[in-house]
Amino acid sequence: MSVARGRHAPPLEVRLPRQRERLLEAAAAEFAQRGYTGASSESISRRAAMSKATFYEHFANKEECILALFDAGAQALRAAMADAAAGVAAGDAHERMRAGTRAFLGALAEHPDFAQTLLVEIIGAGPRAARRRDEILEAFAGVLDGENAAAARRGLIGRFRSPHDPLAVVGASVELASRQLRLGVPPDLLDLAPVIDRLILGLLAGGGS
Repeated sequence: MSVARGRHAPPLEVRLPRQRERLLEAAAAEFAQRGYTGASSESISRRAAMSKATFYEHFANKEECILALFDAGAQALRAAMADAAAGVAAGDAHERMRAGTRAFLGALAEHPDFAQTLLVEIIGAGPRAARRRDEILEAFAGVLDGENAAAARRGLIGRFRSPHDPLAVVGASVELASRQLRLGVPPDLLDLAPVIDRLILGLLAGGGS
């Protein structure tokens, strides 16, 4: 059992979440600046001003760290999108989708290091990361499909013609945002919002077979 660092050291249940948050923030910066391959448990620990031993109290290795960071970022994105949609009247299905799109892009723009990890660096982090990425994209597509189905039942909006449609929206949105982060095109992530809006509307119009 370790000795507390001073009489006023925070209790374990407070200290551990704070440590984890600092490590994840440091990891996001390291992955964004050095890439997944260039970052290490040592560089992450150093950036967080913690020891490698503390890093290994939270994560088994660098892979576990990026997976935890990916999960945390995806959860934050989903919460931001849900909050944005909840702020729009339930009867305006199109505006709810537009609000979700802008919340997605806005959250990425506000946290560029996390965005870089979520959309770019995760791809090079190995098979487990690739599977987790696929699962998260399908989960986002499921949320979009559920929102669309509920609105369509009320006659507020058209229905996606296949389960691949919402996944196409999510995949295209992620790729467009990833390209913007890597190349700076267009200049602002939010410039992509009208493009995603048109993609959704085109799929809901039911063109083609």
